Amino acid sequence: MTITEQERLRRWRLVLGKQAEKGMAGTGAGAPGDGQGMLSGRDLGMDKTLEALYDAQRSGGLGGSAPNVARWLGDIRTYFPSSTVRVMQQDALQRLNLTRMLLEPEMLEQVEPDVHLVASLLSLSRVIPEKTKDTARQVVRKVVEELERKLANPLQQAVRGSLNRSTYTRRPRANEINWHRTIRANLKNYLPEKKTIIAEQLIGHGHKRSSLRDIVLCVDQSGSMATSVVYSGIFGAVLATIRAVSTRMVVFDTAVVDLSEDLQDPVDLLFGTQLGGGTDINRALAYCQQIISRPSQTILVLITDLYEGGNQREMLRRAAELVASGVQVICLLALSDDGAPGYDKTNATHLAGMGIPSFACTPDLFPDLMAAAIQQQDLNMWAARNDIVATRTR
Repeated sequence: MTITEQERLRRWRLVLGKQAEKGMAGTGAGAPGDGQGMLSGRDLGMDKTLEALYDAQRSGGLGGSAPNVARWLGDIRTYFPSSTVRVMQQDALQRLNLTRMLLEPEMLEQVEPDVHLVASLLSLSRVIPEKTKDTARQVVRKVVEELERKLANPLQQAVRGSLNRSTYTRRPRANEINWHRTIRANLKNYLPEKKTIIAEQLIGHGHKRSSLRDIVLCVDQSGSMATSVVYSGIFGAVLATIRAVSTRMVVFDTAVVDLSEDLQDPVDLLFGTQLGGGTDINRALAYCQQIISRPSQTILVLITDLYEGGNQREMLRRAAELVASGVQVICLLALSDDGAPGYDKTNATHLAGMGIPSFACTPDLFPDLMAAAIQQQDLNMWAARNDIVATRTR
């Protein structure tokens, strides 16, 4: 579709701001230099919301009062689609330091919820006023439930489909009968006159252990890992619903907190995190060593950018001990949609030398990653198939 010269200039004017009109003199599109000559009607309101954010250094931004912020939040929802609103909210938080957007319930109700907003709320959870906490939890729950609807089925199907459930037996107990396979095996014994099948042969699952795999999610909750913490909490809660696996959730900064008891409610779990501290991976791995009881059946997913603030040598020694004991260790440098993360390449290279793959993973690929891990596939090959760059030894 072709656009007119007038429309092209209008779009550039909205992108570049009113200062651009000085360079558009003589186009016939409006009075140059008056700041509004090329725009009218709805475009003027849109331009004011853009100017408040992106020309803030020149125009003074949204002003000092909370009503101005609330009005601006309402305006951007009026003029722009949700996807754009989310970007502008994040830009406002970063460029204008508008933490007060998240400290007043009236403002928070107007914000477009997304995973980055949840990460910001969690980082402020210790300073959010009491009157705002209920609203903050409602916003977090809305995002969590939306993400669960999107991510739960793929993860459950991938994990259940990958588990070697148990060998079938011809002498199952009553509660172990697999009726679908039993009926199929006995179709030859169908009696038309009685409209029934004589089950000469019962097929079922043998007695199963309480879990076939132990999964430990060990998550760095330093500020740079905020969105990874959100996704990890949701995936941990989903894994906890699968009876064939036992799931533990451990978060750490310079201290270690076991949040496994909160896995039934991911919102409680996320508010149990404390984003923004330092990083002691060594201490976290030491705790994981204590809680792992079946090394050969355990998958440890370490989610961190590997910037160690504790004892690096001890951290690497513990990682090597975990691998030697039979634990399958995976290091995710990020679990988010944010692109390639910054990470400690030296530590990643050391881990790669121990056979611990290190790479970033997007949430949509995490279910397939867990399936590959359960099947004990080569995860470096898995990463290559999915166009993921994994750290390798030099």
